[in-house]
Amino acid sequence: MSAGGEDPRGRELAEALDRVRARIAGAARAADATVQPTLIAVTKFFPAADVVRLHRLGVRDVGENRDQEASAKAREVAELVPAPLAWHFVGQLQSNKAKSVVRYASWVHSVDRASLVTALGKAVLRHRDEAAAGQAPAGPCTEQDLTCLVQVSLDAEEHRGGVRPEDAVRLAEQIAATEGLRAGGVMAVAPLGAAAGPAFDRLRVVSEQLRQSLPEAAAISAGMSQDLEEAVARGATHVRVGSDILGPRPPVG
Repeated sequence: MSAGGEDPRGRELAEALDRVRARIAGAARAADATVQPTLIAVTKFFPAADVVRLHRLGVRDVGENRDQEASAKAREVAELVPAPLAWHFVGQLQSNKAKSVVRYASWVHSVDRASLVTALGKAVLRHRDEAAAGQAPAGPCTEQDLTCLVQVSLDAEEHRGGVRPEDAVRLAEQIAATEGLRAGGVMAVAPLGAAAGPAFDRLRVVSEQLRQSLPEAAAISAGMSQDLEEAVARGATHVRVGSDILGPRPPVG
């Protein structure tokens, strides 16, 4: 059992986190993976207090998919934890939110169009200038480039976001050519109503094609609570787990 908080919620999270970590470790062993995937705890709709509890349990990578919630939560958590967290933005992102996201995020998993690449690059450079002038607090992107993953659509009807597989390399090359950004790899969500394994096989093929052009862009962000084993078996380097760690989504007022 991992060490956790004294309160009941802390114990609940510790037990859930142990179960998820065991699943990831088991899947990695079954796949003969040389490196165990990074676990991103997706905390959308849950309070900053839960992020602090997860930090005490050793979690260092946190995912959010709504900027308004994430930006406020990141500021609150930064005042409460001694070691920094890596914030991963994993939801659909409007270009006009780029300026906000680059102030706290280390990774954006959902880059799906050229205009967003341009907006993120400009936002990183602007934030660096503002931080250097003392007009904004420093953030992860003032010290290193923002890691961007190309979101790939694995749906026949492309209704869950992402570029077509054949367009992924071109978009990643644009990321790599943009100052302030780093092309990290690919991300996808398994299609609704279809087997996750074959979809993640397609994502792995896209990743292999991408690495021919950009060898360092090796990240594969795939797998959530219901399908993380299938993703790890097919080379996922990052898994994004929410409900199996934090429980059912709380009521939203």
